[in-house]
Amino acid sequence: MAYLVAFHWGWLAGAFAIGLAMGWVAVVHRAPRVSGWLTWLLAALAAGLVATAVACLIPGRAGYWLELLLIMFVPYLVGCAIGTWLRALVVIRSMRTKSTA
Repeated sequence: MAYLVAFHWGWLAGAFAIGLAMGWVAVVHRAPRVSGWLTWLLAALAAGLVATAVACLIPGRAGYWLELLLIMFVPYLVGCAIGTWLRALVVIRSMRTKSTA
């Protein structure tokens, strides 16, 4: 994994930037909530993929791609969380400004 981080740092930074942009945009759109069983299904899928990567069950190029997918997903999610938080701060601040004016 350290090799992946050292070799693909530019792609990881790009994943973070895309996550930041998607987090910023996602606050504006109010979609219906995802059902509970789908959330658990996706969590089980993610846990299964991580367990597969840790156990090195997929050899060769496909295993490399799986590890790269998982390691790029982390900065994307972090970027989404930060983008959403920053957008919420801006929206709250603009709402305060409009209400006092």
